[in-house]
Amino acid sequence: MLPYLRAVLAGLVCLVGAGPVLAQPASATLSGEVRDESGAPVAGAAIIATATVDAATAETRSDAAGRFVLEGLAPGRYAIVAERQGLLPAVVPDIVLGPGATRALTLVLRVPGISEIVSVGAAQAAPEASPSTIAIAPRAVMNVAGAADNVFRVLQTLPGVAAVNDFDSRLTVRGGGPDQNLTVMDGVEIHNPYRLFGLTSAFNPETVDAFELITGGFSAKYGDRLSSILVVDNRPGSSAGAIGATAALGLTDGNVLAEGRLPGLHGSSWLVTARRTYYDLIAEQIVDADLPSFADVQARVDLQLRPGHRLTIFGLGSRESTDARFDDDGDPDEFVDIESSTWNDLAAITYTGTLGPRVYNRTTVSWYRNREVIDFSADVRTGSRRSNRPDGGEPLAEIRFLRQLGVRDVAVRQELTINAGSRHLIETGFESHSLDTDWRWRIEGDRNFTEPNGSSGQGGAGIPSLLDSRQASWRGGAWIADRWTLTERLRVEPGLRFDRSGVTDETTVAPRLAAVIDLTDRTRLRAAGGLFTQSPGYEKLLQSDYFLDLTPTDSLRLRSERAWHALLSIERRLEPGITVRAEGYYKHFDRLVVGRLETPAEVEARVATYDFPDGLAWSIPRAPQVTSIPSNDGTGRAYGLELYAAKQATSPETTLTGWASYTLGRAETTAYGRTFAADYDCRHALSVAGAYRLSRLVELSTTFRAQSGFPYTPALGLRVSPVEVPRPDGSGTRLVPLVDETGLLVWTPDYGDTSNFNTGRLPVFARLDMRVTFRPRWSNDRWQFYVEAINLLNRDNASSLSTELEFNPDSDRPRLKEVRTGRLPLLPSVGIRYRF
Repeated sequence: MLPYLRAVLAGLVCLVGAGPVLAQPASATLSGEVRDESGAPVAGAAIIATATVDAATAETRSDAAGRFVLEGLAPGRYAIVAERQGLLPAVVPDIVLGPGATRALTLVLRVPGISEIVSVGAAQAAPEASPSTIAIAPRAVMNVAGAADNVFRVLQTLPGVAAVNDFDSRLTVRGGGPDQNLTVMDGVEIHNPYRLFGLTSAFNPETVDAFELITGGFSAKYGDRLSSILVVDNRPGSSAGAIGATAALGLTDGNVLAEGRLPGLHGSSWLVTARRTYYDLIAEQIVDADLPSFADVQARVDLQLRPGHRLTIFGLGSRESTDARFDDDGDPDEFVDIESSTWNDLAAITYTGTLGPRVYNRTTVSWYRNREVIDFSADVRTGSRRSNRPDGGEPLAEIRFLRQLGVRDVAVRQELTINAGSRHLIETGFESHSLDTDWRWRIEGDRNFTEPNGSSGQGGAGIPSLLDSRQASWRGGAWIADRWTLTERLRVEPGLRFDRSGVTDETTVAPRLAAVIDLTDRTRLRAAGGLFTQSPGYEKLLQSDYFLDLTPTDSLRLRSERAWHALLSIERRLEPGITVRAEGYYKHFDRLVVGRLETPAEVEARVATYDFPDGLAWSIPRAPQVTSIPSNDGTGRAYGLELYAAKQATSPETTLTGWASYTLGRAETTAYGRTFAADYDCRHALSVAGAYRLSRLVELSTTFRAQSGFPYTPALGLRVSPVEVPRPDGSGTRLVPLVDETGLLVWTPDYGDTSNFNTGRLPVFARLDMRVTFRPRWSNDRWQFYVEAINLLNRDNASSLSTELEFNPDSDRPRLKEVRTGRLPLLPSVGIRYRF
C-alpha cells in the first residue's frame, strides 16, 4: 500500500518544489543582570557560560548596574553560572541559544547559610558524558542540500545513522529498527514525528532552538528505547520587538511564522506558525482528486512569572488527508483508490524555575493524540504473478485494506537539577504515561503471499484478516544521574533508571555509567555503557516494519527488550571550528520481541486448507511460517567504528563549513534457530555535507551519501500461486491452484523458509544533492533565492528489489527478474525566503 502512495508523492514533488536558504549560522548573545535577594544590582560578579557539547567557556563580569553581555556565543546548549565571593552562586544548568538568538536572564545571588558551600566553578557545568552526542543547529537543517527542511534527512548524514529507504524519514541507528528510536520535544514524547507518509517531518526548524541526537549510551533521564534519542528544544518567541514575521516555501510545503513580546509583561513572548502543502493545490487543478496534503498550526506563549520562573504553554494541531483515484490509461482494469486521514494534536504546559539557591525544576504536563485512518482499494497487476504466455498472462490482484489506529498519551515529566557542590551536580526525576492505544483493520481480497516474513506490516500472510485490538496501559520511569568532577580532567556520571510497564507487568532496573577524560586541552576521551530497555507497546509499532498482536497480553507473558551498550570515543579539536572524532561501539540485544513460528498443529491446519492435486503438492509451503503472535525469542548484536569530522563557522569570513562521516558496522539477529544479518545491517556508509561561500552573494551547498545495501530476502524459485474459493459443501474456503483464462497455471515467487531470511544484499546506494543560494545585495539579507537538485545524477537507487515474472519461451513456467523500486528521481526545485 505505502509504495503506491510514495510513488504518487514522488511524482507530485517532481512538478513543483521550493525550500529555504539561509546564511552562515549566526552567533548568539546572552545578556541580563545580576541582583541580590533584595533586588539590588551586584557588580563584579563573574558570569560563566559553558557549552554542553564541548565544554568551551565564555566569561564576563557584571558592571556597576549589575548588567552583563556575552556576545559571539556559538549556537547550542549551555550551563550558566554567576558567582561572587561571599554569595551563593546562581546556576541555570540548561539553556539553549539558537543561531542569532538574544536571550536575557536575571541571576539572583543569595547569602549562604552556615552549612552551605560558597564557591562554585565552571567545572560544575560539565559537558554531556555520552560519546554519541551530536548537536544540530536548526539553520543547518535549513541549509543542507537535499534536506528540504526535514531534520531526519540531515540526521541521515551523521555517523551510524541511515534512512530505512530513499523516500522515508524513518531512521536506523547502528543497525537497529526505527521503532527503537525515541523522539522528545520539550519534554514530550512524540510518537509520530513524520508527515506525508514519511516524506517530511513534524518539526518546523524556524521554531526550534536545537536538535540533539544521541546514538547510544544516553543518560538515565531517557529510557524505554534501545537505540537512540532525538531531543528537540523549541524556542520562545522573540521579545526584541512587538512583532516579527518570516515566510518561506519548502520542497513540500510553505510556512508563515509570527512572533513578538507580550505587551506589559517583561520577558514574556508569543509565537505562532502555520504550514501547509502547496503542490496539491497546483496539481488538483489538473486532476480531479484530493491529493496527499497536510496542514499544521503551532502556538507558544512564554510567561515570565518572576525572575527565574517561567511558564510555557504550547499547542500543536496537524491534519493530513488524501482522497484520490488513479487509473491506468494503458489498462482500463487497473486502478488505485486511496482515502486517508491523520490527526496529530498536542497540548503541553511547562513550568521552569529555581527552588531555593541550589535546585532547578522543570515540570511538564502534556496531552498527545495521534489517529490514522487508511482505506485502500486497488486492482493492479503487481508483476509477481503470471502464467507463462507472451501476453495477457498476468492476473489482477484485488487489494482491499482498511486500517484505523490511535495513540493517546497523557504524560507528566518532572526533572530536578540539584547543585550539590562546586564539583557535583545531581539530575533526578520521573515520568508517567497513561496510554490508550487501538489497532483495527480489515483485509479483504488477495493476501500478500510474497512477503517472506508473515508478520510484515505490508500485509504479511501471518497477520489476521480482521483485527480489533485496544490496549489501555500505564508505563513510567524514574532516574538519577550523578555528575562528579573528580579532577580538572576527569568527570564521571553514574546513573540508575527504573522503568515500569503495565503491558509486561514488569519493573526493570538499568545501571549506566559515563566518563570524560581530558587528555590534553584539545583531546578528550569519552566512554559510556549500561543497560537499556524497551517495553512492548502499540505506540512503538507506529514506526515498526512488522505488526505484532498485543491483544492477549496476559497469556503472552512478554518481557521488556534489553540492550547492553559499550562505547568509547576520542575527540580532538585541531583548530578553532575544526573537530575530528573516532568512536567504537558494541551492543548486545536479548529478549527481542519477534513474531513466533507456527506450531506443528498450526502448520497442519494451514496446509489442510490447500486443495492441490498430487502433482502440485510440492508447491504447498509446509515449513513453519512467522506469525503475528509476539515472543521474546530474539537476540542480536551490533558493533562498529565511526569516524566524524566537522568544520564550523567561527567568523563572518568563514567560507567553508560542513561535516563528513564514515561508518564501518555490522548488525546481526539470532532467531528461528539461526543467526542472520539484521534488517538494517549496513557494512559501510559515507556522508559528506558542506557549504562553500563563493562570495557574499552566492553560496554552494552539496550533500553526498553512499552506503552498502541493506539485506533482503531473495526469491529461490517459483511455486504455483493459490487462490481462495468456497468449498463445494459450503463449509468454508479452500486454496486451489490459480489458472489463467486459457487454463495455464499462474506462478508466483517462492521465498523459502526462515533459513532464507536476509541472505541477499541490495545494490550500493549513492546520491548527490546540490543547492546554489543567492542573496541580493539590495535586500539587506531579507530576501534569499535558491536553485536545488535532489539526486542530481538521477542515479537509479534501489530501496528494495521487487521480484517480477516474465515470459520464458524455453520453459513451462516464467523466469524471475528483480526490479529496482522505491527511489527518489531527480527533483529540481527553486525557492524563496523572506523575512519581514
